[in-house]
Amino acid sequence: MHVTAIIAAGGRGQRFGGVEPKQLLAIGGRPILERSVEAFLAHPAIDAVVVALPQPLVDDPPSYLRPRPGAGRGASTKPLRLVAGGDRRQDSVANAFRTVDASSDIIVIHDAARPFVTSDLIARTIAAAAEAGAAVAAVAARDTVKRSSAAAGSRRTVSETLPRETIFLAQTPQAFRRAVLEQALAAAARESFEATDEAALVEHAGHAVRLVEGDASNIKITLPADVPVAEAIAETLRIAECGMRNDSGLESAIRNPQSAMASAPARTGRAGTGYDLHRLVPGRPLILGGVTIPSDRGALGHSDADVVCHAITDAILGGACLGDIGRHFPDSDPQWKDASSVDLLRRAAALVAGEGLEVGNVDVTVILETPKIRGYVDAMRAAVAGAIGLDIARVSIKGKTNEGMDAIGRGEAIAAHAVALLRSASH
Repeated sequence: MHVTAIIAAGGRGQRFGGVEPKQLLAIGGRPILERSVEAFLAHPAIDAVVVALPQPLVDDPPSYLRPRPGAGRGASTKPLRLVAGGDRRQDSVANAFRTVDASSDIIVIHDAARPFVTSDLIARTIAAAAEAGAAVAAVAARDTVKRSSAAAGSRRTVSETLPRETIFLAQTPQAFRRAVLEQALAAAARESFEATDEAALVEHAGHAVRLVEGDASNIKITLPADVPVAEAIAETLRIAECGMRNDSGLESAIRNPQSAMASAPARTGRAGTGYDLHRLVPGRPLILGGVTIPSDRGALGHSDADVVCHAITDAILGGACLGDIGRHFPDSDPQWKDASSVDLLRRAAALVAGEGLEVGNVDVTVILETPKIRGYVDAMRAAVAGAIGLDIARVSIKGKTNEGMDAIGRGEAIAAHAVALLRSASH
């Protein structure tokens, strides 16, 4: 069974407000759109992904929507296609559907503004659609439901109380057999029928839609008031990922945040480690800790190849469970070509601060046969301390050799190891 996912991200987020599109908003240090797309790229049942975007984002997409062979987490060999969205959601979906491979049996549609969809919910929705033809994730209403009168504002009155057990709140993903969705889209276009989701289009076309139990945490970020809730879910996920390291633990944590927080490791006294190695070649500057060291050879790399800053960056990102330098500043992205690694370190420190953590101290060992770095250590410490926002007394940098052994010992490479201690910013 071939399954294609369509991520509906063509809207402009007018209800949300703001200068940039809502889908680019970072929640827990990662854009909403990146989280939603990665959920489907990483899912074993999904064979291809199409993302409907505003035209400017199609013309100049963010790095996580560009080809990233071998870039680590989030990298995928699955086809990822970008298409321009339309004025309405159903127009965006129709544009995306026209690009779907003819071999696709099931089409899954998901709102980019729902960044916390789980692997289990995706799988259940696909299975229900394969069996019934159409399926929608939905959660049962918990409150008593009232239908209002037609009057607007404060003059509204209750016209009817609806049976709560019959009311469900629709979410995404929504999944359909290809022929069912194709017929529904064609009927809507022919009859000028408008709907706020694809399940309604399919209902209008005369098909039954199976209800699949949704997730309370699968929220849609629509208004600024939704952001604090989303940040809390992202924090629960982050802690669960660090403390549990398995899918079942993550799913459990999303459904029961209080339990996950209670069993999670303390947010103080966290440690991260970092390592970096580069070849040494003629014609490149040797930059360490933001300081250019006189040398006839320098480190080869996409950025300025500063092993000190790279190792520290990985250490502090690791301590915060935010991945590594390649995830945030991939060498496949032209904007990081010849970038200052001190600047990358500064950006990483800001990401960590956004997680409510601060760096307590860092310790780095540089492994290099020649030249000796002792005379430059204090300048390096000062540059690193400034990037992280630390007192220089909390930054240690020291040099070692490999006593003539291996590539480093032969002067062909340079490496660095780093350790960073993190703590809660409120500690």
